[in-house]
Amino acid sequence: MTGNWGRWGADDQSGALHLVTPEVTRRAVATVREGRTLSLAQPLGPGSPSPGHRAGPARYMTRDAGDYALGARSPGGFRFAEDVVQFPTHSGTHVDALSHVWSGDHLYNEHPASSTRSTRGAQRCGAEHLFPVTTRGILVDLVAATGAPLSPRTAVTHADLERGIAEAGVTPEPGDAVLIRTGWWESDGAAGDHFSDEPGIDEAAAQWLADRDVALVGADNYAVEQQTDVPGFPAHLVLLHRYGVPLIENLELAPLAGALAAAGRSAFLFVFAPVPLVGSTAAPVTPVAVL
Repeated sequence: MTGNWGRWGADDQSGALHLVTPEVTRRAVATVREGRTLSLAQPLGPGSPSPGHRAGPARYMTRDAGDYALGARSPGGFRFAEDVVQFPTHSGTHVDALSHVWSGDHLYNEHPASSTRSTRGAQRCGAEHLFPVTTRGILVDLVAATGAPLSPRTAVTHADLERGIAEAGVTPEPGDAVLIRTGWWESDGAAGDHFSDEPGIDEAAAQWLADRDVALVGADNYAVEQQTDVPGFPAHLVLLHRYGVPLIENLELAPLAGALAAAGRSAFLFVFAPVPLVGSTAAPVTPVAVL
């Protein structure tokens, strides 16, 4: 297997995040001009849309105002509420761990696929190995480039990425995070109508990104890659499996696009800190852009 297998040692379970070195972070900090922060996460709750094969988020209150109305003790007048939230890890804005996809008998970096089982979770390449990084983010705004959200099933090719990044006036460097705005979430995606008909990068575009040593790839849809009626996730296999590049799905990119356009820029400081869910194949994340 080519790609990044063995690049950071036989035991590596974090992949391309290693490309975000202290030097890369220091370079990224230089992009900050205003000090303004933007969350790139979508709200996650019982009303959040989910694909048909996944249960939607659910919340259960374990203590609420009704308990006190029924006479529950409240020493000194202190009262509180608590709840339990259940959700698929691959819902809302989340990052795919390197245990999420594989081909043959091995995960990324030749870890055995048999280490992922329902009774014990992912014993290799789980979400707890996706450590926090701060790096330079680059937005490829295909909505601005085309004048409208991309149509369902549209393939984002390496030529599209190359042109979009060139028009943005930046050059991808090792350790960068590349975020792709397709407009899917802003149009039919918001209604949950096209979970299997998404625009997104194709296999060659995924390879183009991997060849540039990016540390993270994200998009404003569920799959990052193009979805059609033809089964398969070739871009996932290139980025996650071969190169260990985590994928951030369901980003909220419209506000970031507006802010960057107003400032006449496309690069920004990108803060990535996922929840370290032990043994999970994905984890919730609230990425932050600092302008």
